[in-house]
This record gives sequence, C-alpha cells and structure tokens, in this order.
Amino acid sequence: MHRTGPAIRDDSIPLWRAALPGRPLTGLTVLMVEDSRFASEAVRLLCLRSGARIRRADCLRTAARHLQSYRPAVVIVDMGLPDGDGAQLISQLAQLRPEAPVVLGISGEHDNRAAALAAGADGFLTKPVESLAQFQQAILSALPAAARPMGLRLLPDDVILPDSAALRDDLAHVVEVLSAAEDTRAIDYIARFLTGVARSSHDRPLEDAAAALARDHSAGRALAADLARISGMVQDRLAAAGSY
Repeated sequence: MHRTGPAIRDDSIPLWRAALPGRPLTGLTVLMVEDSRFASEAVRLLCLRSGARIRRADCLRTAARHLQSYRPAVVIVDMGLPDGDGAQLISQLAQLRPEAPVVLGISGEHDNRAAALAAGADGFLTKPVESLAQFQQAILSALPAAARPMGLRLLPDDVILPDSAALRDDLAHVVEVLSAAEDTRAIDYIARFLTGVARSSHDRPLEDAAAALARDHSAGRALAADLARISGMVQDRLAAAGSY
C-alpha cells in the first residue's frame, strides 16, 4: 500500500496491558472497512462494549486514505467492497509485517474464509457478528501475546443487535444502486451486498432472493424476474419501516 508520509501511530499496541475485565480491548483502535451500515453499526457497538475505538471506511479508496494517516491496531476487512475485493487490501496489509496491524476478514459467506486467510488475514468473522464474547476472542487471539491484557477477563454472553436505522440505510442503498445499474458489475455487487445484509438481519427470504440472483447471473440466465423480486422485497421492507 502506498503511503504518502509517515503514519500517525493512532493507538498501536498498548504499552500497558491492564485492561478492565469487561473491556479487554481498551486502548485499541479498530478500522472497519465495510460498506454495510448495518454490519458496521454492529461492530461499532461491539467495540464500544469492549473498550476499543473504531473508525470506518466504506470502500478500499477510503481505507487507503485512513491508512496513510493512521495506524490502527486492528483492521477488519469486508471481502466484497464496492470498488474491489477485500482480499486485495488484506494482502497489502500483510506485506507490511512485522509492522502490520492485526487483520481480520469478514463476510456473510463462510466460504470466503479460505480466501481471507490465503491473502494473509489473521482470522475471519462470519456475519452476523453479534456475540460480544466471540468478537473479543477473535481479536484477542490474533494479537501478539505481549499485547494481550493481563489478569482475569469476563466472558460475556451478551448479544449485540444494531439499530434498525442502519438497516434502512442499507436497503435504501440497494434501491439506489439498482436504479443506477448500467452493467453486470452492479449485479455482482448487489448480490454480495444483499447476502451480507440479509444474513446480518436474519432475513432468510431476502437472503434466498439474493442467492437466486447470484446463481442466475452466474449461469447467464435472464435476471429481470430476480431483480423485480428483490426490488419489490426491498421496497416492502422500507415501507414497513416507514422510511421510503
């Protein structure tokens, strides 16, 4: 990754390790590279409950700008971004070792785990990310041993659910992309994006519709019925939420 100047050490690995038992990520900054507002909000709440600070980038280009100025301790990278493959950023960060931050891949499709690890990720999160204990453990287990908090650590059984306003933003984004779609790249993006959003929100019908779109597109079949179905489902959900 090209850097135009020295990065500000935004938080690095804490020099002191005595984190509070219920906030084991105190002192860390997490950069979340994720285009879904709903998924980002879930991670923001998980970080807040864990003591970590969070920054967000919604695409590779924005992530590059963040990383030119700041050096977070942890970077969580969605595997499907609007301007490219998350594996590309993971690989770039892995090449910075031993100065690289901890890097985790994230996706609504568990099959992307292998691609994230092959690119150099230290771990992988499958959407939806709701368990506070699992989130904390995924980061702590990837940190260098010297950077892990000392002493006892609580094992919370909390489940964190983001506000529905973030989900409405994601659904409105789908409507916008569909209305402006001019080539097949938009279809690939919508299928991936909707799969993650549907899984994060436990919306199985919408997930099935996104999967059907991806299958039909891959097979070269007509997509008009798939797109009409998805458009109707998304607008029904927005109307039910009173925001469209």
